Amino acid sequence: MRSGARSGRSPAARRRAALLAGLAAVALVVGVIVGANHDTSARRLAQDFAAAWARGDYASMYADVDPATSRRPSVVRFAAEYRRALATATATQLRFDHARDAGGGVIELRARVHTRIFGTLTLPLRVPVEGTGSAARIRWSRALLFPGLRPGEALGRTTSLAHRSALLTRQGTVLASGTPDSAGQRASPLGAAATAITGTVGAIPRDAAAAYYAAGYPPDARIGLSGLERVFETRLAGTPGGTLVAGQRQLASSSAQAGSAVRTTISDKLQRVAVTALANRLGAIAILRPTTGEILGLAGIPLSGLQPPGSTFKMVTVTGVLEAHIATVRTQFPVATQATLSGVPLQNANGESCGGTLAEAFAQSCNSVFAPLGAKLGARRLVEVARSFGFNEPTGIPGAATSSIPPPSAIPDDLAAGSTAIGQGQVQATALQMAIVAATIGMHGRRPRPTLGARTIRPAVQAISPRVARTVERLMLGVVRSGTGTSAAIPGVPVAGKTGTAELRQTVCSGSQQTSGCGASSDPRNTDAWFAAFAPAARPRLAVCVMLVGAGAGGSTAAPIAREVLLAGLHR
Repeated sequence: MRSGARSGRSPAARRRAALLAGLAAVALVVGVIVGANHDTSARRLAQDFAAAWARGDYASMYADVDPATSRRPSVVRFAAEYRRALATATATQLRFDHARDAGGGVIELRARVHTRIFGTLTLPLRVPVEGTGSAARIRWSRALLFPGLRPGEALGRTTSLAHRSALLTRQGTVLASGTPDSAGQRASPLGAAATAITGTVGAIPRDAAAAYYAAGYPPDARIGLSGLERVFETRLAGTPGGTLVAGQRQLASSSAQAGSAVRTTISDKLQRVAVTALANRLGAIAILRPTTGEILGLAGIPLSGLQPPGSTFKMVTVTGVLEAHIATVRTQFPVATQATLSGVPLQNANGESCGGTLAEAFAQSCNSVFAPLGAKLGARRLVEVARSFGFNEPTGIPGAATSSIPPPSAIPDDLAAGSTAIGQGQVQATALQMAIVAATIGMHGRRPRPTLGARTIRPAVQAISPRVARTVERLMLGVVRSGTGTSAAIPGVPVAGKTGTAELRQTVCSGSQQTSGCGASSDPRNTDAWFAAFAPAARPRLAVCVMLVGAGAGGSTAAPIAREVLLAGLHR
């Protein structure tokens, strides 16, 4: 019967066919599940790798690569290669999204790379993955060092800078322009007055090479090394341009853009006055506008010359004393030639005898009064008030040194506190810092934050109470009217100032030296001369600090120079 032949097999054959069909169906289901799991684990791994890359977590990236990769570059070299690639592209931010299975065990993500000079690049990142589940690993090669790279390609670039922009005074006069000469200085119609502050241009220092490379500078670029050329480097250099390549392929390009001329806060008149007044002596002059913090003139080493500020620091000490209610201006102190702290005598300048009221002691700059006051104030409060004036805080001017006072733990006893209180010990200050201290008093306790850029005024900081600042102002007026700073007096103009004579070799006497005048050497080369002031008092238009290295007493050498500067600046 043909119909029976068509419709049937033996029962055993039918059971075998059903079993094989069932096994095939199971295999298909398992294959689909395994494929889905591989896709999920591969995508998750690629996304984790990209997320770690975006946050700069190279150790996590390294942990995701296959064991063969782990045995080749070290994790340090691995991280260094990624950092170098980002620097080559001048990348500032990475973002990844749109992960998809591109087939062949590859997950593709879209990368957005924000760069300094090439704009925002949108590039593919193809991440090969092998294994499944927790065993999944990235099959790493150097094509994964940057989005858009293909196997065998390396990331590279060429860059250049436009011409360097000009530096201008606040009035628009050229301070520096054109091509630097062999000494690294650019030309100015102001001559030596300009070169004293503009600084030099030169090759990129080795320790700064990586930072400038990441900013897009070519290796042979010449940059600002000092002065205003350094302060305004990025604005003067403009924006680099160039080409970013993957092997022989161009990924991006841009044109170098010159910066605009930089108008500074420097007054051409006061800059000339400062340079002329310093007259090639080793030292510094800093001139500020107290109301804004604008730096109007600089000569010598006012930003970098850290020196013991001597008795100009008594502006800080007396502020702390008044704030702590340790003394008033009328408090009486014994007339003496020295004070003994921790068993060691600490003398007045030149062994002079002074004392009386706090106002009189401040006017005569009595170490015998202020050293014990510093000890009574204590290291912690002395350091706190110094910090309120800006010590231990960067000025915000690139390349400027930070004036410093040691931590309380490094001022262990009364002698150390007393020495610190009179601007000796381990206190270090620039002329700019002491001009800021004077300006803070003149601004009734509001500390100006210095700036060299026109129209970049930074808000002042309320450093001390207005009441105390007004009291210190009266004390500083006494210094110029009848104290150590009379050579800074200007008829008809109330000048508030403080002298300083900072010892460079020995601050205190001990043993057989106690009768030799060691704490007040008569050799002027052993002392820096300081004078810090503001004028007119009550409504100050200028703050100035003069510091002369190895030049004797502040009242006789620095104060007259400050007077010269104030006269020029206040004369309309």
